[in-house]
Amino acid sequence: MFSAEAYFRHGHGPSPVVVHTAGDIDTLIDELLAEPRSNSLADLYIRERPLNSAGFPDHELGVGVDAARGVGGLSHLGPDGTWYTLGARSDLGEVSYSYMGNDTPFPIDSEIPLDLVRRAAKEFLTSGGRRPTCVRWQPYTPPTSTPPESYPPM
Repeated sequence: MFSAEAYFRHGHGPSPVVVHTAGDIDTLIDELLAEPRSNSLADLYIRERPLNSAGFPDHELGVGVDAARGVGGLSHLGPDGTWYTLGARSDLGEVSYSYMGNDTPFPIDSEIPLDLVRRAAKEFLTSGGRRPTCVRWQPYTPPTSTPPESYPPM
């Protein structure tokens, strides 16, 4: 059995929300849905996993929610890289959630229904921090800049 620490409000540093059960995950996501947009992203870490050589967790599940639209998105950081859910393409032009007031961009096609967000967060907890298999994933791709087609003459 595993437990996870969740951070999404200022002040959680010394006292994060601790979840132990599937019911706790539902309560956590319900709390996120009731928060202002500035707290729409929580980061979860499994307490029982060892820290890496730098003293930090080697994993993270980001859980973002959009209460008004009834969707969310997930990010997973682990030994195999950074991944985002693969879901519907947003019609808003961009997708982001806010971690303690800091906007965090997600891929435009990362939105999934909230019931899948809940299922995946529960799987993360019960698996001890592995990337959930109940959702589809896409690898993180860093943004690229396209050089202009021509430069002005000098």
